[in-house]
Amino acid sequence: MMARDAALQMMEAKIQNINLRRHMLASEAIMQKLAQKFGENPEKWGLVGLLHDIDLEEIEQDMSRHAAVAAQWLESDLPTDALDAIRKHNAEGLGLQRQTKLDHALACAESLTGLVVAACLVLPSKKIEDLKAKSVRKRMKEPRFAAGVNRDIVMECEKIGLELTEFIEIGIEAMQKIDFQLGL
Repeated sequence: MMARDAALQMMEAKIQNINLRRHMLASEAIMQKLAQKFGENPEKWGLVGLLHDIDLEEIEQDMSRHAAVAAQWLESDLPTDALDAIRKHNAEGLGLQRQTKLDHALACAESLTGLVVAACLVLPSKKIEDLKAKSVRKRMKEPRFAAGVNRDIVMECEKIGLELTEFIEIGIEAMQKIDFQLGL
């Protein structure tokens, strides 16, 4: 399996957009925290979060190719279940079905990052340390708030056995630990 340092170097070489890099780091942090909660491998789950969008700048937002290209690039570096999860986080674009805990965890975790960041940015302090799960949960009900975040995918947290508030708390806590990297 690819080492985290090598994955980070690959991400930095392939992704120039700072906000996309931050999204990928946030996804990594949440995936590691979820792996710890479920007794899974935090290194593997973290790499899945870190690398899931590695191809976005290359494919120029062509969602019919997104994640398939990433999985192809990573074929010799990650186990099959990790590659499947990366592909299936774009299940809608590739015509796939999410099935495993890892599949659903990546999809809901990476979707949650946008909602958490947006909720931070409307706080007076703009600091994640001041963000509460109830604020994010309330914002989920506002369709125009962070409109690009698919709420149905965030709700896939229930498919991995987490109630929405607990999932949001896990996400916030994970992202708080890397607040300096996220600019929050």
